[in-house]
Amino acid sequence: MRRVFVVGAGQMGSGIAQVAAQAGREVTVRDVQQSFLDRGKKTIETSLGRLVKRGSLTEEQAGEALSRIRFSLDIEPAREADLCIEAILERYEEKAALWRDISAVAPERAVLASNTSSLPITRLATNVAHPERFIGMHFMNPVPVMQLVEVITGLATAEETTQAVEAEAKEYGKITVRAKDFPGFVSNRVLMPLINEAVFTLYEGVASAPDIDTVARLGMNHPMGPLQLADFIGLDTCLYILEVLYEGFGDPKYRPCPLLRQYVQAGYYGRKSGRGFYTYA
Repeated sequence: MRRVFVVGAGQMGSGIAQVAAQAGREVTVRDVQQSFLDRGKKTIETSLGRLVKRGSLTEEQAGEALSRIRFSLDIEPAREADLCIEAILERYEEKAALWRDISAVAPERAVLASNTSSLPITRLATNVAHPERFIGMHFMNPVPVMQLVEVITGLATAEETTQAVEAEAKEYGKITVRAKDFPGFVSNRVLMPLINEAVFTLYEGVASAPDIDTVARLGMNHPMGPLQLADFIGLDTCLYILEVLYEGFGDPKYRPCPLLRQYVQAGYYGRKSGRGFYTYA
């Protein structure tokens, strides 16, 4: 796969574009506003700069990777793509509309991959002309650092598509794990109840946020506590995924904590808003 079309210039999309470009791919990043593209380019430049400082890349390699990334407001570059990766907000209707647009222009050979962390791949695949070429390719955040890619197969996904995506992820320096198309797949089905229970522990006054996170870090050897991690992910995103799990399984163990819902209603989204379970400058 030499040409990669990434939709979404946010944290995930820019990270995916970066690792693809570092692997020698010609990448086009598309978004709906020039300001989003400018911010995405800046994110990639900063990330590559960090790798140069660490000695992981030379300045020449970083420059070559950046030169392989183009930015566009148009969907037309999808016509030349071997792989299209969607990395927009976790809203089904928006993703569905986007995939209908991509499917109308992408070549029949193209693999179509959603970076969704919770939405059903089988349902999303109903919006494309060739559902056998559709798959979930869930990168972890931050993409340039995290090794895992969760590969999710829908009911119609062909084995050839799955193998192609696994091989591509390996080229990006990633390790893949296959998951079937159940709500939350593996990562969020395990992670979100942990975060939700930590929020309940805070809500019930069992311990403070720093103490809850300290227990996870020092008592369970987690690199980051669940409340700090929730702030990093975005409390609005956590709430949305929990709602998908709750609706998908109908199991009360996935019921979002009222405190989490209240924080989101107040606009306390975590790091991106400057306030969540912690306050950020």
